[in-house]
Amino acid sequence: MANHLQRDQGLRANGIEIHRKTMDRHQLHHVETEPSARGVLLGISMRDGHSRRVVGRHHAACHDFDKGSIYIRSFSERYRADIRRPFDFVLLEISHANLERALEEKQGQRVASLDHVAGVRDDVLLSLADALTPALEHPADASMLFVDQLGVAMTSYLVETYGGAVTTAPRTNRILSRSHEARAKEMLRSRIDASISITEIADACGLSRSYFIHAFRETTGQTPHQWLIAQRMEHARALLADFDMSLADVAAACGFSDQSHFTRAFSRYSGVPPGVWRRKTRVEN
Repeated sequence: MANHLQRDQGLRANGIEIHRKTMDRHQLHHVETEPSARGVLLGISMRDGHSRRVVGRHHAACHDFDKGSIYIRSFSERYRADIRRPFDFVLLEISHANLERALEEKQGQRVASLDHVAGVRDDVLLSLADALTPALEHPADASMLFVDQLGVAMTSYLVETYGGAVTTAPRTNRILSRSHEARAKEMLRSRIDASISITEIADACGLSRSYFIHAFRETTGQTPHQWLIAQRMEHARALLADFDMSLADVAAACGFSDQSHFTRAFSRYSGVPPGVWRRKTRVEN
């Protein structure tokens, strides 16, 4: 089917592969994958009007997918399906290691695996998939910390929502201790290019990944990625005050892949390109 795809984008972050696959042709295609140890696949439909017939060991079932409809299936089972209509899916391939960690981190009753679902609407996962699409369209500019953060959020949500059991432990306010907050911020600053993962920081603080993300946001008012972007922009502004430093050198010092990536990020954050901001600063001073 790969030859018939109009869009095939992909990213990898800390054991999670994320893809966006689109096919616009009205043709019947047969898909079959052999059992493997690749983990679990989550599919999120980004448009209305898709349908497929999934052939199981003992029966076949037809499923309709509108925008926001999802499916969850394990790679450990043979998958056979007839793709009947065009589709546009964001796909998360979650390794066994990542899934096992999310299952262990789940509060309350322990569950062993995810339910298999197909054609179920989930607006939370649709919103998270929408947030991922800019990174998939421009992978060279993508922040791996941001992608990892969303991947952890989606995996934790899957376990909480489709883990086959109701969480019984009460949810409490989650605030980082001063030492954990300081350690997390120090680790983020040390990897200003956002090449650090949520797992590295959470492990250093002795916390689960989902707890760390929520606690960091409750403590600072920002997600780890938002906080690091703010730090990068403040660092960039300080360097831009040195009028002898080129924009390319500022971009490199702030962990951006190139000057154009830096210009786009700075413009989104500050409302003006870095060159304009520098000239304005020169006039004011």
